Amino acid sequence: MTNVLRRATHWNRPLMFFVYVMAVLAVVCAIGVFVDSRVLVGAPIWLKPFKFAVSFVLYGVTLAWMLTLLPQRSRAAEWAATVIVAMSVIELVVIVGQVVRGQTSHFNGTSALNSALFSVMGAAIMVLFLAHLLIGIVVLIRRIPDRAAATAVGWGLGLSLLGMLAAVPMVLPMQEPGIDGISGAHSVGVPDGGAGLPVLGWSTAGGDLRIGHFVGLHALQALPILAILLSRFAGRLDERTRARLVVVAGAAYGVLTVLLTWQALRGQPLLRPDAGTLLAVAALVVATATASGLVLARRSRPELALAA
Repeated sequence: MTNVLRRATHWNRPLMFFVYVMAVLAVVCAIGVFVDSRVLVGAPIWLKPFKFAVSFVLYGVTLAWMLTLLPQRSRAAEWAATVIVAMSVIELVVIVGQVVRGQTSHFNGTSALNSALFSVMGAAIMVLFLAHLLIGIVVLIRRIPDRAAATAVGWGLGLSLLGMLAAVPMVLPMQEPGIDGISGAHSVGVPDGGAGLPVLGWSTAGGDLRIGHFVGLHALQALPILAILLSRFAGRLDERTRARLVVVAGAAYGVLTVLLTWQALRGQPLLRPDAGTLLAVAALVVATATASGLVLARRSRPELALAA
């Protein structure tokens, strides 16, 4: 285990140092959930920084690993990774600082300081978005040798950008709850802070824009994991077929992200879909299964290639 951690440290030093710091922060926040009785917007006050810390651990590890797949070192990608670390630190400092003050970090314009801090977070996220986009461009230009891995990394980076964009409706005028100083919300049709799923907190009474945001962001882990599983357990498939299956999965994942955001925008709880949502999900499942079947039917067969 020590050897694994030592090797991982060399993937990208700024990203991995950030990951280790976030892991420690996650433990501190987890303790805070149990020892600090304060509740903010219907949830333990330390739960939000805990979730952000865990998410950044996953994000940082995945991004650092992806950079090792590039055939040549890219200064632009390494610079962008350092910018991502800096912007992430800014966001976490604001979130934790607001928890210490007993204030919410998001949508909070109840004072000049709270408004300024929320604006700083917004600016940091925009810079992070652009740095993340730059890494995606580098990955496309510097072709990763393994075709399936390259496809998974490219789609993962692109869909995580889609996940970031899925958060935009949270700050649109339609999400102003009519509370003085509050300029957005993640729930639709119900006030923030109501009944929600355990730990995640996603609303069980109305729509919740965090769901599509969460799913989209974690394409960065889901698709590379799929590529690894295909390599390990479907080794008889040729590289092109595995890459095509990743494309099918990526397209389905993107549609699912949009579908979950659409469901939330209609004020519909995740676990109480209406007929329209169920029909859309069924169509997505059928389309994905059909596309996967067609890819497998057209796969290159090693024995035929040898005979030729």
